[in-house]
Amino acid sequence: MFEGDPTATNPMTPLSPPPPARKSGGLSGSRLLVVGLLAFALAALVGRVDLDALVSAARNYVDRVAPAGQTATNPTDSAAVAAVKDVIERANQAQSQAYARNDSSIMRATATDSYYQELVQINRDLRSTGADSIELTKLDWVDVTVSGSTAKAVTNETWRTTYSDGSVADSTDRNEYTLVLQSGAWKISTDAQPGTQVISPGTGTVPSVTQPGTPASITSSSSNWSGYAASGGSFTSVTATWTVPTVAATSTGADATWVGIGGLTSRDLLQAGTQAFVDGSGTVAYSSWIEMLPQSSREVPLTVSAGDSVTVTIAQQAGTDWLISMKNNTTGGTYNVTVQYTSSSSSAEWVQEAPSIGRGLVSLDQFGAVKFTGASAVRDGKAMSLSALGAKAITMINGQGQALAQPSTIGTDGSSFTVARTDATSSPSTGGRGRRP
Repeated sequence: MFEGDPTATNPMTPLSPPPPARKSGGLSGSRLLVVGLLAFALAALVGRVDLDALVSAARNYVDRVAPAGQTATNPTDSAAVAAVKDVIERANQAQSQAYARNDSSIMRATATDSYYQELVQINRDLRSTGADSIELTKLDWVDVTVSGSTAKAVTNETWRTTYSDGSVADSTDRNEYTLVLQSGAWKISTDAQPGTQVISPGTGTVPSVTQPGTPASITSSSSNWSGYAASGGSFTSVTATWTVPTVAATSTGADATWVGIGGLTSRDLLQAGTQAFVDGSGTVAYSSWIEMLPQSSREVPLTVSAGDSVTVTIAQQAGTDWLISMKNNTTGGTYNVTVQYTSSSSSAEWVQEAPSIGRGLVSLDQFGAVKFTGASAVRDGKAMSLSALGAKAITMINGQGQALAQPSTIGTDGSSFTVARTDATSSPSTGGRGRRP
């Protein structure tokens, strides 16, 4: 399915998810025993027993009934697996048709109500970025299992997106579907996409960029992140203050500024921040949001505008309870919420991002520069600045390897830096993980 990602930033070190467990094919012990007894009886009648022949005959029978690499299933299981595959194939076709015809109702028959609403939003967001069409070009089945009224399916899918400027983006992702039976029909309830590597080791060279501050050496590069990240311990809090950048309305695009816990070397990510989105009419919309991967992001009722100072803090309270606190220091507005989230607590991030829509990334807008101050985190029970944490710089690059957004070195206070937009061209691409606008 053409959907968000989620699922997975593989910063710094690419993580290869283990292949799904498969049941070993073969016959039950009782059936194999029957085969052996029949063969032995036949051999007794002819007066001799050839063990090699018996083994060979048994193996041939097993191979015919349960070929290698497949699960021996009864007719009912086989029918259910076929039905699950049919629903996923029809759902993929429906999403392409819904996009082409601008008629979301086509997708309703194969999705639960909640997943249908998510697909509607994905197609709407894709259209706002100038995507003319989406097309599934390849689908490979990895595994399908059915257990009562629930089914799991794993596929590798290649989707092609064609944009209004003539550019084409192909992306191949692993899709992990969950389906449920509703009124006797299978429907997709979720589709998680572990994703591909986002952050990779840097070249050690510094790109040319005009910004307030000295550009940091490239510790690592990413297709959609720029800023700093820290790891090596258990993180229970992260915070920073930034000024919402003034975005030029010269071309369609977006940017998101946030702090987060997890996601650097894990698939979980709890994040909150602000965003600017430039639509096709040249209007810039600013908003605040929170996100708990693999769920999609959601806007929160904290009004922000260009030039506003905003402070965001994410702090663990107890167990899976996390307090997200957001304050517009310019207007005095606040938003606070306690959420339940199971986090690896394995990293902390301070990031300027090109958000994602569907499986692709939005073009990075011309945000100029954004300055982070008071950037710190609590690691292993101790509050520490960026410098004390040994946070590493991340540079955002385009498909040609050119820097799109470059962080400065950390300030002398140990907790401030600036991310500056370069003049390099940003075109919609694939492979990122993070929030959708």
